[in-house]
Amino acid sequence: MWKGKSRPLKERNKIDFFIFASPWLLGLVLFTMGPLFTSLILGFCEWDILSSPKFIGIRNYKKLFNDPIFWKSLSNTAFYAGIQVPLGILLSLFLAVLLNQKLRGITFYRTLYFLPSITPVVAIALFWQWIFEPQFGILNKLLRGLGEKYPPHWLFDTFWVKPAFIIMGLWGAGTGMLIFLAALQGVPQELYEAADLDGVNWWEKHWYITIPSISPAIFFNLVMGVIGAFQIFTQAYVMTRGGPAFASLFYVLYLYQNAFEHLEMGYASAQAWILFAIIFSLTFLQQKISRRWVYYEYE
Repeated sequence: MWKGKSRPLKERNKIDFFIFASPWLLGLVLFTMGPLFTSLILGFCEWDILSSPKFIGIRNYKKLFNDPIFWKSLSNTAFYAGIQVPLGILLSLFLAVLLNQKLRGITFYRTLYFLPSITPVVAIALFWQWIFEPQFGILNKLLRGLGEKYPPHWLFDTFWVKPAFIIMGLWGAGTGMLIFLAALQGVPQELYEAADLDGVNWWEKHWYITIPSISPAIFFNLVMGVIGAFQIFTQAYVMTRGGPAFASLFYVLYLYQNAFEHLEMGYASAQAWILFAIIFSLTFLQQKISRRWVYYEYE
């Protein structure tokens, strides 16, 4: 009797589940999976939006690998990611350690350091564009005050434009700081007390206790940082449009230009799938290497 009554209830629960989940499932199919597979097909086509797609095989991929601007954009992005991500992790960890103190008003400072991370990217880009202005920007005024007669032209200099974006990228260290702060508060205090009894100094405590204990958070910030760095777009689009002389032409910005300025949708789709392959490969590699240095408490 019990089985006979429970079966219709289970069936009704399944129907209710699919009814309530249907808006999300429909959105996933129409706005995520649909464009995803469409872009995969378009990567083998020539399409300018105005006419019908024309199948051309792997010609888009051959063209990409022979495109010097493609390699320039990839090297710019790799340079940015290779420097900004480690610096961002170090700054986030440093801020988290400072803000993990039991001091009066510490909540205010935590909020203050986190606020830049939730500021709109366009507003941040315009703000830093003013900071990096060669003649009237606050940064060069400060450098002149310190005795530098010829401060960098930053966004107008092919050498300094990428360091400028790296400096600006550190502005968003608040997100990583928040994750590190949560991880630091989960470190068992008994480990520090035992270290104090053994006469361990400050550096050794952080190196042998803090870093291994928060290594999952470091790994998470590393993976997300690399993914985010390879997708940098808005800052370069607002501030430099890839200049000067392609020095700040990042990968996604070049993809955008191919798709929406040159109307080479097939070419841009192939470029997008190469970006996916790069990010997937880097994430997979980090996952493999993480087994050697990431410590999980349950293991």
